[in-house]
Amino acid sequence: MSILERLRAGVTTASADETRALAGELARTLPPDQTLALHGNLGVGKTTFVQGLACGFGVPEPVTSPTFNIYTVHRGPSRTLVHLDAYRIESAREIEDLLLEDFLVTPWCLAVEWPDRIAEWLPADTWHLELAITADERHTLLLR
Repeated sequence: MSILERLRAGVTTASADETRALAGELARTLPPDQTLALHGNLGVGKTTFVQGLACGFGVPEPVTSPTFNIYTVHRGPSRTLVHLDAYRIESAREIEDLLLEDFLVTPWCLAVEWPDRIAEWLPADTWHLELAITADERHTLLLR
């Protein structure tokens, strides 16, 4: 079963390393110029997932949550990863002021944490990934 089929069916991981590995596998199959909306509560593993994407794209530097910077740009040999944390954004109009388009150099991936805050700004073809923590502290991931 492909990574996309597995994520659409729902995947459970037992550790942050497993979540990163899963994201790295997805990174190698993502189409170019793809937005990925990461839904889930605080501490569910959204940034951990983006770390795995970065690894899959060959990004050499560490990836941390861009909560205070709002976004960070990571250039890998295979793709530019723009990591946006929309938690502090009040409206989708604020996105235009960030000049994100200047950093979306083909091929790119835009990974958005807290996408519900800017839902009307997201492209129609955005992939939505739901992350949750189970009662036994495992992580579930579901692509919709």
